[in-house]
Amino acid sequence: MSTAARGPGELNGSGCTPRGLHRIRLKVGQGCPSGAVFRARRWTGEIYSDALAAATPQRDWILSRILWLTGCEPGRNRGGAVDTLRRFVYIHGCPETEPMGVPRSRGCIRMRNADVIRLCDLVPVGCPVLIG
Repeated sequence: MSTAARGPGELNGSGCTPRGLHRIRLKVGQGCPSGAVFRARRWTGEIYSDALAAATPQRDWILSRILWLTGCEPGRNRGGAVDTLRRFVYIHGCPETEPMGVPRSRGCIRMRNADVIRLCDLVPVGCPVLIG
């Protein structure tokens, strides 16, 4: 897994990964192929490739599946300026070239495509997620 390049934090606009107890609010992408590219939680019809990445180098790649998180702790990660859901924080797939275990995201939790597909298949909406 990989978390935010800016470290942990809850404030809207911070680009940080929020901490605390969350739950999966929505699952997106079930049935889409591995490497499916998402924008605004919708499949673009594209499949990630090196050529697509070279043509659009500034994109923040959200691939394969999205597990959209919502905070469970009012004042910490739910409501107001710290609301995880309104920050659009996801667990999602990323290009295989991205290193895992190295903070590089814009706040989300990145996983290998095969792993996020498997996770999406295993966990139900409402499943608790604790981010330390």
